[in-house]
Amino acid sequence: MNKKTLATLVGALLGAAAFATPAHAQNVKIGLLGGISGPIAAMAPSMLDASRLAIAQVNEQGGILNGGKLEFVVGDDACNPQNATDAATKAVNIDRVIATVGPHCSGAVLAAANSVTVPAGVLMVTPSGTSPEITRLNDKDLVFRTVPSDDYQGRALARTLKARGIDKVAVAYLNNDYGKGLAESFKAEFEANGGTIAGYSGHEDGKASYRSDLAQLARGGADTLVIFDYGDGTGLTILRQALENNFFKTFIGADGMKSEAVIRSLGEQNLASFFASAPVGEASASLDAFRAAFSAAGGNPDAIFTTTSYDAAFLVALAIEKAGGDKAKLAESLRAVASAPGEPVMAGEWAKAKQLIAEGKDIDYMGAAGNHEFDAAGDVPGNYAFFKVSGSTYEAIADMK
Repeated sequence: MNKKTLATLVGALLGAAAFATPAHAQNVKIGLLGGISGPIAAMAPSMLDASRLAIAQVNEQGGILNGGKLEFVVGDDACNPQNATDAATKAVNIDRVIATVGPHCSGAVLAAANSVTVPAGVLMVTPSGTSPEITRLNDKDLVFRTVPSDDYQGRALARTLKARGIDKVAVAYLNNDYGKGLAESFKAEFEANGGTIAGYSGHEDGKASYRSDLAQLARGGADTLVIFDYGDGTGLTILRQALENNFFKTFIGADGMKSEAVIRSLGEQNLASFFASAPVGEASASLDAFRAAFSAAGGNPDAIFTTTSYDAAFLVALAIEKAGGDKAKLAESLRAVASAPGEPVMAGEWAKAKQLIAEGKDIDYMGAAGNHEFDAAGDVPGNYAFFKVSGSTYEAIADMK
C-alpha cells in the first residue's frame, strides 16, 4: 500500500469516525431583561420566574440544539431607558447573548432596541412592552412582543367603560411612552363612542404630591378617574391622594395599575371602587398546562404578564432550535414556529417540538397566552379582562371586547 492510498484510507476512517460521533453540545445564552427595581418591581419577579420555567423545561427535555443548555443572564432595566440601555449593552457585548426576553417596560424596550439590540442584530421579544410606539420601530424585524399593543387595550377599556354606563371620565397619565400611548388610544375611542373626557392631564414621575393635579382634574365634574400609570410607583401615590381627598368616586387603571402593591398599601376595604384592565391568556389546554407547571414550581399563574413572559422565552428557544443557533435566522425562525400551518405544540412540549424540528416538520406554537400570529410589525392580537380587587389579589369580572 503506497503512502497516498494510506493517507486516503486514514482520512476516510477519520471522517467516518467524526460523522459517527455525536455533535458537540452547544450551550446558548439569552438575556432576561426586566424591571427588577423601579415602578414595576412588584410585578417583575413572577414574570422572570415564568421565563425561567420555560428555560428549565427546555433543559429538562433534551436541551437546546445538540443537547446543549439554554443559559440565561438577568439584567435590571429598572423600567428606565438608560438602565435598559446599560443592561442590554452588558448582555449583548459582555455576556454575548443571542436574544433577549424583555425589557419589560415600553420606554426601556424602545431605548434598548434603538441603541443596542437592533444595531447588534439581536432578537428581542418583550412580554409586556405595550406602547404603540414599538409598532413603529425601524427594527429590521428584530423586535417582537407576546403582549398586545396598548392601542388595543386603550380602545377595549374605553368600550368597556361605556358598556358599564360610565359616560364621563377624567384621565391622568404618566408622561412616558406607556402612559401617553394608552391615554391617547383610550381618549380617541371613548370620545368616538360618545363619551366625555372632563379632564386630561399628563404628569411626571416621582413627585411627593399630585393633589393640585387631581383638584384640577376633578373640576371637570367627572366621578370617575382613569389612571394610566404604575401601581408600584406614581400611580399608587395618585390613587392614595385621590382617595384621601375624595376627589373621585370610581377609579380605573390599566395593566400597569393591576399590582398587588396597590392592595398591600391601601387595603382591600378601601378599593371597592377600584378596577383595572389587563391582558389574559386565552382559555386552552396550553394555558392549563402552564398554570399547572408554574404552580408546581411555586409561582402564581394569575400574576400579570406571567403567560406572556413564559411564551416569550419558550418562543425564543424554539426559534433558536429552528435556526440551528444562527443569529441571522432567528427572526424568520420565530415567525415560522409561531405561525400556522404546522403541528400544534403546547406550553411545556419542548421534547415534542425538538423532535418535529429535527424531522424537518413545521410547528405552530399554541402559547399559554394564546396563539402568537405575529403581524408585519411583530405585534399580536390579544384578550383582555376587567378586574376588581378580591382579597389580596384581583378577580376577573368581565371580558373586554
